[in-house]
Amino acid sequence: MPTLPHTRVLRIDVTGHDHPGLTHSLTAILARSNARILDVGQAVIHDSLALGMLVELTDEMKSSSLFTELLLKAHEIGVRIHFTAISSEEYDAWVKGQAKGRYIVSVLGPALDAAHLAAVSGVIATVGLNIDRIDRLSGRTPLQADGAGRVCVELSASGDLSSEDEMRAALMALTHEFDIDVAFQHDTVFRRNRRLVAFDMDSTLIGAEVIDELARLGGVFDQVAAITEAAMRGELDFQASFRRRVALLKGLKASALQQVIDRVPLMDGAERLISTLRKLGYKTAILSGGFTFMGRELQRRLGIDYLHANELDVADGVVTGEVRTEIVDGARKAYYLEEIARAEGLSMDQVIAVGDGANDLAMLRLAGLGIAFRAKPLVRAGARQAISTMGLDGILYLLGVRDREA
Repeated sequence: MPTLPHTRVLRIDVTGHDHPGLTHSLTAILARSNARILDVGQAVIHDSLALGMLVELTDEMKSSSLFTELLLKAHEIGVRIHFTAISSEEYDAWVKGQAKGRYIVSVLGPALDAAHLAAVSGVIATVGLNIDRIDRLSGRTPLQADGAGRVCVELSASGDLSSEDEMRAALMALTHEFDIDVAFQHDTVFRRNRRLVAFDMDSTLIGAEVIDELARLGGVFDQVAAITEAAMRGELDFQASFRRRVALLKGLKASALQQVIDRVPLMDGAERLISTLRKLGYKTAILSGGFTFMGRELQRRLGIDYLHANELDVADGVVTGEVRTEIVDGARKAYYLEEIARAEGLSMDQVIAVGDGANDLAMLRLAGLGIAFRAKPLVRAGARQAISTMGLDGILYLLGVRDREA
């Protein structure tokens, strides 16, 4: 029993086996004393309960049978209950602490080892943040893993962060050391209030580079692939390199376009991601340096709302080696992203951009949440978030969506 003479706040901690009606049994006793609950939190891990409450303690409650009733009820329902006196000064300091920064750190990967959690929590502790809560967003992990596992835990942290860049760098270093992705976000109202997701297409929504596949059919794959790789690494100007690659396609039969549509697969997790986003009311867009013929097929198949890409010129049944429209490079992607957001009445904080190449960096940096997906090292280093260990639907975890909700 706590010492109570000058106590204004009481912390009640309940632990034990969880079962229906437990919370009601205890709060009903508090209700009879007209108790005011100042804070409450509960977590359950494998049917083991941890319930905590902060209650304002009045003189009437101190002289009543409240504590005896709670202890008897706890014994009756098979849980342990512990009381801790909190001084007014301690409580006031806790209330003022809500003005501190709040952050979300998401750990994603095929499995979660203690070493992963130790490393991530170590970074959080080193920068002076406190972990307030840990939640599992992925489904329950079976003991018999089949090699295709996926785990995401979300750590909510708070405190005064002196250097966000240093923390991001430390977390990024862990992704090179372990087979995990680690995302760091501000815990703001926009976390669950994004409304537009814009995707690069080639090697993001689909599992190939369309221009490379066309080049393969045209017998010029080696020449085009070399230019593609250099451009994606940021070593070549996108506009010039794109024109050089398209010129190599001159004379290719138009039937090759349908062949590419038929053979190029969707990226892992793309259908689940897009269908969930649509269910949640998101708008979606393709902003691509690829071609509209593939983009239109994805619009039809997935229900994408907006499309901006390059129109490959075809005349008399063959590819001319030219494009009909202004080339969509990195600057144009960023322009279209802002234009669509404006048309939808959204702030950029409500926008997500996803891409893998150097020409995606402008829109990744512009969006409230920019995600480098299975990206080149240059792009991973330049983006605020990166996913490489799971499919495209891993993005749902960064939005706080649980497996059971998708």
